[in-house]
Amino acid sequence: MATASATAKKDTRALGAERATVSKLTVYEWVALDKRGKRMKGDMPAKNASLVKAELRRQGMNPQTVRERAKPLFGAAGSSVKPRDVAVFSRQIATMMKSGVPLVQSFDIIADGQKNVRFKNILLDVKQGLEGGQALHEALGRYPVQFDELYRNLVQAGEASGVLDTVLDTVATYKERTEALKKKIKKALFYPIMVVAVAFLVSMIMLLFVVPVFAQTFHDAGAALPAPTQMVISASNFMKSWWWLVMLIIIGSVVGLVAGKRRSVKFAHFLDRVTLKLPVFGKIMRESAIARFARTLGVTFHAGVPLVEALDSVSGATGSVVYGDAVKQIRDDVSVGHQLQLAMRQTNLFPNMVVQMTAIGEESGALDSMLFKVAEFYEEEVENAVDTLSTLLEPLIMVILGVVVGGMVISLYLPIFKLAGTVG
Repeated sequence: MATASATAKKDTRALGAERATVSKLTVYEWVALDKRGKRMKGDMPAKNASLVKAELRRQGMNPQTVRERAKPLFGAAGSSVKPRDVAVFSRQIATMMKSGVPLVQSFDIIADGQKNVRFKNILLDVKQGLEGGQALHEALGRYPVQFDELYRNLVQAGEASGVLDTVLDTVATYKERTEALKKKIKKALFYPIMVVAVAFLVSMIMLLFVVPVFAQTFHDAGAALPAPTQMVISASNFMKSWWWLVMLIIIGSVVGLVAGKRRSVKFAHFLDRVTLKLPVFGKIMRESAIARFARTLGVTFHAGVPLVEALDSVSGATGSVVYGDAVKQIRDDVSVGHQLQLAMRQTNLFPNMVVQMTAIGEESGALDSMLFKVAEFYEEEVENAVDTLSTLLEPLIMVILGVVVGGMVISLYLPIFKLAGTVG
């Protein structure tokens, strides 16, 4: 028994070492002559230059130069793999598989056309795992950041049911729509942040550079200042002396909010609840969370993942801590035999329409189709809400800037108007 355990540990260490070695492949640029003496060039990932030369000779070419690809001056090219890259890859691999191209060869072709060096090396590493006998979902498991648990579960379901190409095509559509929804949310949040930032910047410029000039003029004239003018000058004096403290408080508050949300589950839950209760943005965030829930659950269930396992994957894909916790509660209820629609109703977070459509889907055996319809409806609602919000915020920006800047200007000119009236 001890011998078997030791052997297992040894195999695990060997596998870990093998994975570490494979993931550290270096890209080499080579120049070689073919059988006709024609000069050929390209690049190849390998552990060392000798293996590149050996591979070139195996292909019937005479290597002339093999050198490590120079690293970019400002960091590694393609230092991050974006969700869009994964979506495009999924679509490409699905298309090639439907065309009859073997999976390993498909990885070779797609990696060869990758401009993102990091993603190219990841794909080649995954290909090495496939050549070593691993299933695709196991090979992708080496990179949990780029290929999350949901992605791997869908791939595993596709492999088990023999419809991997169809599942990958569905995953590509899912990722494309999810990213489009995220862009809509970012667009909705951008405008109010922009308004606050511009108003703050203009106020700082006025208080630090414009108001002091007027203040000196009023001081030299010895004129009595109205209350609004005195308030603006006092604010200017405070900013000149304590501008660094104001900036420190603002930056500290932002950093504190971000760090608190990451480190404290209770604080993240509190912030999420507050956000969901906001008048306009709360509605957008709620509908986007419901859309993500419906689409993710629909995709996983359609791929053949059991409902409880599907809900386990969905909990982290809603984009909301509150809805993520609700999905975990739904999973626990479903695991003990409750219907999905009943478990959803207990959370008090899903509109009656969503619950009713889920109930119809369960009764008719078309749960995935109903969930897709729910997702499409709420994605369209989010899109319309964001467009409407953008239209309303454009004049609001002008009003806020007009009030901030105009209020300061009027306050500064009040003493001048008073003096002019006195002279007249």
